[in-house]
Parts: sequence; C-alpha cells; structure tokens
Amino acid sequence: MLKRRALLMAALAAGTVLGTISVVPSAASAEELDTIREKGVIRIAMSGAYPPFNFVNEQNQVVGFDPAVGTEIAKRMGLEVEIVTTAWDGIIGGLLANKYDAIVGSMSITEERDKVVDFVGPYYTTKRAVFTKSGSPITSVSQLGDARVGVTLGETHEQWAREQGYSIRTYKGLPELLLELENGRVDAIVNDSIAAILAMKEIGYDFVMVPDLETDVIGAGIAIREGNPQLMAEMQAALDAMMEDGTYLKIAEEWVGGDIR
Repeated sequence: MLKRRALLMAALAAGTVLGTISVVPSAASAEELDTIREKGVIRIAMSGAYPPFNFVNEQNQVVGFDPAVGTEIAKRMGLEVEIVTTAWDGIIGGLLANKYDAIVGSMSITEERDKVVDFVGPYYTTKRAVFTKSGSPITSVSQLGDARVGVTLGETHEQWAREQGYSIRTYKGLPELLLELENGRVDAIVNDSIAAILAMKEIGYDFVMVPDLETDVIGAGIAIREGNPQLMAEMQAALDAMMEDGTYLKIAEEWVGGDIR
C-alpha cells in the first residue's frame, strides 16, 4: 500500500518538474474538480449492504468505515459529502455516467477495473476467504467443486468463483450472503475476510474459515473517473494526511476494531 502511494506521489512530483503537459490539466479535468468545488459537495457511492464497512442503521442513515473515511476526506477538501447507495454490480457504470463523483465502497483494486477508472489509495487491505458453517463437511478448498457457493453479485469474488468452475449463487450484499449460509441455502460463501469476520461476530453466526485458500492481499481503493489528476491528488493528499495524524486509526478502531492498512 505504501509503495503504491509513494509511486503516485512520485509520479505527480515528476510531472510537475518535467513538463507543462502534466502541470496543466485538461479542461475536462479542471472542470470536474471545479464543478465539485462550486457545488461544495462531493457525491460518494457505496452499496450500503457491506457491514461494518457501509450499511444502513436503524435511523436509515448510511454509516460505517467507508462513509466515515469518505466524509473525512471531503472535510479536508473543504467539501460536504452526499452518500449515494446503489447496487454493487452497476456501481462503476453509475460512476462513468456521472451519477456520483467517487466510489468509497470497499472496492478491490484490480487491473481490469484500473483500465476504466482511476484509484485513490488503497485505504485498507484484506484477503479473499471462504467460509462454511461450523461442523460442515467442507474443510478444504478442494471440496468446493461439489458445493453451492454464495457470492455477492459484481464483486471480484464472483469472477474468481466462476473461474474456478464452482456452482454459484449470487446475492445483493454481505447480510444476505451470511443469511443464506446460516439457513443452508448455500454450502459456502466467498468474501473479504475482514468484513465477513466482523459481520459474523456482530450477528453471532458460528462460521469457520476454510484454512487452505491461498490468496494475495487485496487493496481497497477509492474509484474516480479517469483524467482527473487534480481531484485524484487532492483526495490522495487528504487520505495521506488523515493516516499520518491519527484520524484514520480512530475511524478504523471505531468501525473495524483496529488498523487495517
């Protein structure tokens, strides 16, 4: 994560030194940040169905780690924040259609996504994990070929499960995914480890992680439309500052119980 951030800052610095093309953004780039500043509001999107990272509370407010991070970044940019909830499988399409300005919704940074959007961050890291009910006969990834595997529609885990050839069932978000496993309608689920563990702890479900899944660390980033270097730089600077001054850690401790960088 630190390497990615350092490379980003180095690239921005190099652009300032090496040429006017990098220093002066295109009209579209300048207009996008200017438009946000004129409105005084940045619109950030998330599913609202990924506790404790983002979810709707009893007061019908979208709360969690993601909105807290997004709100703090907006504050440091001198902006108010408007939170938009939308289905995860269409969230990038909504960004490209200008329905909001950024996605702050625990989006994994992948090469495929990086081709169509730019990323600020990452602002936390996690790993892919497979969970089953305690006492399940499934104790190894090798047994998933004959199992019903639950995934969230549009997540990278869905694509991964399809590539493995698993028999999958798709759901709108983590709460539904956990409920389906609890009720026995799927035999296993695939999700980010941190989110699933925290949600299971909160609900009290007795699920276990399949131990032999080999997976790389996944970075979650903030997606914005391509071609907006000023917006990207300001958001990254705000994120870096809150990480350095302890604000990020306070937010992480409140919502996820500790530092997850």
